[in-house]
Amino acid sequence: MKVAALQMVSTPDVAENLHVAGQLLQQARAAGAELAALPEYFCAMGLRDTDKLGYMEAFGQGPIQDFLAQSARELGLWIVGGTLPLVADDPQHVRNSTLVFSPAGDCVARYDKIHLFRYDNGRERYDEANVIAAGQQTVHVDITDHGGAPWRLGLSICYDLRFPELYRAHAAQGCDLLLVPSAFTHTTGQAHWEVLLRARAIENQAYVLAPAQGGQHPNGRHTWGHSLAVDPWGQVLDMRDQGAGLVLAELERKRLAQVRAQLPALQHRIL
Repeated sequence: MKVAALQMVSTPDVAENLHVAGQLLQQARAAGAELAALPEYFCAMGLRDTDKLGYMEAFGQGPIQDFLAQSARELGLWIVGGTLPLVADDPQHVRNSTLVFSPAGDCVARYDKIHLFRYDNGRERYDEANVIAAGQQTVHVDITDHGGAPWRLGLSICYDLRFPELYRAHAAQGCDLLLVPSAFTHTTGQAHWEVLLRARAIENQAYVLAPAQGGQHPNGRHTWGHSLAVDPWGQVLDMRDQGAGLVLAELERKRLAQVRAQLPALQHRIL
């Protein structure tokens, strides 16, 4: 199954970002992708964290979800919709959510980000909990490629990458492909991004697809980019450093079986 990770440099303008996302999705389909994944905050990187409250949507309705459903239907793609803000339990917070759409345009899965990023090095300060309400459940979803082969996807978002127990739970459920839509800061991404993604692939013997924000945003934030596709042996299949564009990779079930058979680490787990 050919897959695409879409890298973006999103602005505060939702309409502008959806236009760019639409162009990238068309490019992914033209390149032969069957599944395309957008980055975290693909629909907008606001000037302030509270801007999310202004374009949040109720689950199942809204222009951002309509865009994802229509794009999936028109292009015949499985689309992993990066993240968008969905209504939470109080009006001061949103859920940071990944939605998966089938080629028929149906939403088949929703994952709300569990781990919320907080960082302060004296120069950069972030605290997602100020505006985002954490999710509680792990989520995986089963899809089939054009040849009828099954693939189980494990969903995660950005800061989740630092918590291996989440990915071990996905591995225990038989996930073949781990999705990590992200907006890593330049500082943390430069230090930890690739090594963590490759580790998650190696230790769980699964493919990893990580679409990212990558560039300088109008809000002053500089995201690391380096969207990656990684195979279950930890080999980087494709990468894009900065700027909007595609990362493409061919996933092979034979490769998964080979890695899991030659080093059956998942069968050797004790804890």
